[in-house]
Parts: sequence; C-alpha cells; structure tokens
Amino acid sequence: MEGRRLYLGGIEIPYERGLLGHSDADALCHALGDALLGAAALGDLGAHFPDTDVKWKNANSIELLKQCVELVWHAGFEIDNIDATIIVEQPKLAAHLPAMRQRISEVLNLPVTQVSVKAKTSEGMGYTGDGRGLAVHAVACLHTHDRK
Repeated sequence: MEGRRLYLGGIEIPYERGLLGHSDADALCHALGDALLGAAALGDLGAHFPDTDVKWKNANSIELLKQCVELVWHAGFEIDNIDATIIVEQPKLAAHLPAMRQRISEVLNLPVTQVSVKAKTSEGMGYTGDGRGLAVHAVACLHTHDRK
C-alpha cells in the first residue's frame, strides 16, 4: 500500500509501499508466530489475535511475536531454532537481514546463530514477482521443558 511503512522482522525497511494488515502487517513476525504456535499445536495467529478485535488494530507485530513465545513457553516448550524465507522481488532485503536476525533473536531469547532469515525472489512470477505482495515461509523447532 502506497505511503504505508514496511516492517519485516521488527525492522522498518525503507520503501515507498508497506503491507496491508490489521496490525503493522509485519509478515515475517506473523509467519514466525504462526510457526511457533503451530509447532506447539496452539492454533494460529488469527485464533490468538483476531483481526476482528480492535485491540489488535495497528498492533506492533514484534509484540505479538513476544506473546507467541510466552504462549509456547506456558504450553511446555522451548525454542531450538527458527528458519524463515521471505519471497519478494522488491525491495532488496540482503542488507537488512542481519538486523532482522538480531531483532528476532532478542525477542525469541535465542543466539543469532539459531535464527535464520533469508530472502529470495520468484523471478518475476506471480504476485511476489510482479510487486503486488510478498510471501514468508517459516518453520520452528521446539523441545519440551520442565514446567517447574
């Protein structure tokens, strides 16, 4: 969306268009939150932070990700690592990936070496290739912890 800020991984990316969404539309944080919740069998982001609730209007997605970490912890899990791939033609993200990884590692309380964020293009194909949007794929590995 023209004139809206673009956030990915809790970092503002300089670009003339941002993503549409009920929150700040940080698609990377949303995908990571979904991956964490899914790995713990806790449903998805929409079940916990519905876009029908005005409480989440313009919410900071990094804060939503923090809440996902809490939910996962209270369900008896700890995060081992995460891996995410952002698929977008423009803007180019390589220079921003280290800052994204650092910010996410802080939120997840993980060493940056256990946080993988990559950017790929779709070679001009589809909505990610023609500039109408982007996609993010993410996975999370968890292990159980002692709930004491």
